[in-house]
Amino acid sequence: MKKTTPDDDLFEQKVERLIKISNDNPLLPESFVPWDTELQDHHRLMPDSLLSLYGTTYFDELTPLQKRELSRAEIAQVMYSYAWSEELACLFFCRYVSSLKDITSAKCRYVLKEIEEETRHMQMFSMAITKLGVKPLPPRRIHRFFAWMATTVLPSDMMFMSVLAIELVTDVYGDELRSQEDIFPVLAKISQLHNIEEGRHIHFAELLLKKYVEKTGLIKRSIYSIIVCLNIYFMRTMYVRKEIFKNIGVDPKKYYKPAYAGLKYKFSQHCLKRATKFVDSFNGFNWFTRPFWKLFLGTKF
Repeated sequence: MKKTTPDDDLFEQKVERLIKISNDNPLLPESFVPWDTELQDHHRLMPDSLLSLYGTTYFDELTPLQKRELSRAEIAQVMYSYAWSEELACLFFCRYVSSLKDITSAKCRYVLKEIEEETRHMQMFSMAITKLGVKPLPPRRIHRFFAWMATTVLPSDMMFMSVLAIELVTDVYGDELRSQEDIFPVLAKISQLHNIEEGRHIHFAELLLKKYVEKTGLIKRSIYSIIVCLNIYFMRTMYVRKEIFKNIGVDPKKYYKPAYAGLKYKFSQHCLKRATKFVDSFNGFNWFTRPFWKLFLGTKF
């Protein structure tokens, strides 16, 4: 039998507490979210801070209805992207659990708990998109290819790093959404539920990854940093799509590029602080990785 260290015992104790919290305080979307609330004209859907064209002359050119439909389409696309990322995470989690020898360990039981909670999140996002009456755009082939590669080939530490990267950004998106005045109550409660449970998932991933990042050298730290960067970029490229502008009745050739650039800038201003703080905690920024973050995410150092 493999001997455990004091660090292993402490890890198990902390994860047991996470399991207990999840079991004692289950959050069910069916009852937690006020699904019967009707969308009113004064309700906001996407925070101004994250609406791609907001603050530009292109946004001013849109009619009130087009502005509303842009907000509706972009928040639906964001939720769809989150749900899809959680599907990929669950694929990996199942692969990971099947590789563990001790299914009674706190680590294994918490990953199973994550699968349970992420499955509820997927259903919740699906219900919200349905309520908004939007048909989201599926991932492109290149998204699906890299998703298949990651869930099939990447080792566990890099996949947990990938999952954590998306969770850190999702958490910030939720904060921005809840801070928006007059946000649609359904979206506010979805964001609150997601924030509570993702907070535990983030804590678990950080605990699990601690043993990997503490003793890594320059090369491995750089790889981890780039994985976090590329996963965030990968997800962000799903948010603004040309088809959205065609669907709201404007010329995609005119509006897509400024929308893409606008979201990239807003993303760098509002959504990267927690991710960069995490990467900085294991000294993941250096002469090699900083250019990746500047190029793909517009990060300022």
